[in-house]
Amino acid sequence: MATDPRRKEALSELTDRLIQTYYEIGSINHLGHCPLPSTDVVHEIAADLKEVLFPGYRRRQNLHAGNVGYYIGDLIDSLHDKLTQQIARALRHEQSKRHRLVGETTSEPDFEALGQQKAIQFLEQLPKVRELLAQDVQAAYDGDPAAGSLDEIIFCYPGLEAITIQRMAHELYRLEVPFIPRMLSEWAHSRTGIDIHPGAQIGPSFFIDHGTGVVIGETTIIHSNVKIYQGVTLGALSFPKDETGAIIRGTKRHPTIESGVVIYANATILGGDTVIGAGSVIGASASISKSVQANTMVTVEKPTLRYREAS
Repeated sequence: MATDPRRKEALSELTDRLIQTYYEIGSINHLGHCPLPSTDVVHEIAADLKEVLFPGYRRRQNLHAGNVGYYIGDLIDSLHDKLTQQIARALRHEQSKRHRLVGETTSEPDFEALGQQKAIQFLEQLPKVRELLAQDVQAAYDGDPAAGSLDEIIFCYPGLEAITIQRMAHELYRLEVPFIPRMLSEWAHSRTGIDIHPGAQIGPSFFIDHGTGVVIGETTIIHSNVKIYQGVTLGALSFPKDETGAIIRGTKRHPTIESGVVIYANATILGGDTVIGAGSVIGASASISKSVQANTMVTVEKPTLRYREAS
């Protein structure tokens, strides 16, 4: 097809105008020689970690005592290298951002060495994460009569997928790794419809049944043996601001859920000072912004239904 000179000129002019906005609106582009973590590689890391945590279920089957050590060892070596590079990129970018914002001029540390250190610290937590996930799987089986086996839960349950990624992201969050924890949690969010911030502190034997639409905020604390259903929000009441009107960060904004609580579908619990006492049951569609004593049942009064003949 022949190229229309006028169209080519118009596209060239459009490109020039677009490039100009990169300099005029610099807050939403990333130019220069400071590479960000790779979305594709971070997703590969997540898939590799799931393979380590639940061996034999997905990519490589027929694992046994004779070959599992070699297979997992190879994955751990690869994860070490990938995590080192991606964490180093995240740390380097975070420092360059501080330099731009506050004009710091300190010399750069060895980001590769820092990345490797944090990668090893993270990988050392995987046995503990496996112990927690085993309890989560058992909680799902004990809490759902439709579950046929532990294998079915590992293969099929979106709640387990979400908490698996969150528990890994949380360990990176604790190590103060920028970007990557949130990249992991948003990947899980896109796959499951369950949005759990990597900062949330979640105890053992946690079960999300069905799961679609669940939101759990950054400063939420969830104790052991808690069960929640689809559409539950554990959120913030409001965001306190300083004298300049900027949001104050680093405060507890989300609720605390004590042990043995059950929260039914579409309930909303808000506020950093809100505590749901141990053993309580929060009914479907309840909206709560103040603390609830232990062993309390909170329900919404059903509206009266009215029937009449259709005209």
